Amino acid sequence: MGYNDYLSMSDDELASLIIEEKKKKGIVILAHNYQRLEIQKLADYVGDSLELSRIAAKVPAQTIVFAGVMFMAETAKILAPEKKILIPDKEAGCPLAESITADQLRELRTKYPNRVVVSYVNTTADIKSLSDVVCTSANAVKVVEHLDGEKIIFVPDRNLGDWVKRCTGADMIIWQGSCYVHERFTVEDVERAKKLHPDAAVLVHPEAPPDVVALADLVASTSGMYKFVQEKRVPAIIGTEVGLMERIRHEIQDSKVYPLKDDAICKTMKYTTLPKLARSVREELFEVTVPEDVRERAVSAVRRMTEMV
Repeated sequence: MGYNDYLSMSDDELASLIIEEKKKKGIVILAHNYQRLEIQKLADYVGDSLELSRIAAKVPAQTIVFAGVMFMAETAKILAPEKKILIPDKEAGCPLAESITADQLRELRTKYPNRVVVSYVNTTADIKSLSDVVCTSANAVKVVEHLDGEKIIFVPDRNLGDWVKRCTGADMIIWQGSCYVHERFTVEDVERAKKLHPDAAVLVHPEAPPDVVALADLVASTSGMYKFVQEKRVPAIIGTEVGLMERIRHEIQDSKVYPLKDDAICKTMKYTTLPKLARSVREELFEVTVPEDVRERAVSAVRRMTEMV
């Protein structure tokens, strides 16, 4: 089948094809919280990037389709090197992950040889391989606290780095990358949302600017936000990409969640469509590879994180 054949199919036909092909081939589909809802509904697992990569390593399936962006599929390959990891759109990158190159990090390491490099999981395999330890938005504070006074280079997100620095008081050189979706949140957005939903808790991702984070009732990762709504069952304003809100509304009955900003949309997360997912599952496209020497160094940084938290 050519790609145009998939485009000519209805959503129901595509969904049936995906279900049939993944069952026949024993494929597991992983979908990030920011994926389109129709993609999430067809996934075997939905969650945040590291959570899904760990699932990729644990499930018996030997072929994984990762509906997300490239650094996520790379992380799955780092943790599950023996498996075939596919991504439905090979152009689905992450501007935050791409905001620092391997050469730039090498230069920082040379300039500050006595500092520990902590890299956010939202980085390429090359950056992870040059890092001492990886962290997530959920555990970044704990990772830095565990380093107990070490001087740090933190890459690549400046807002997450600022949040960690304020929580820990650590001596940190912070790379000035950012997520354009979270960076656009403003104090005015919070004030407007609170006016519309005065009884709702404000949940904000730590990739948001410091003045927005300061107004939050809870600063949390996507998984942390999901857990809060699931357990507390109170109205919540969701300060992250709108895909998470769509997941919550679909999975948590009677939840009352509202977007901090209606257009908080990651365009590359939406690159994955039903036709692309169907093609990926049926034709096993596109395979993600990580050179073994890069993978071995990267997995050491990930393992160090798991030893700390």
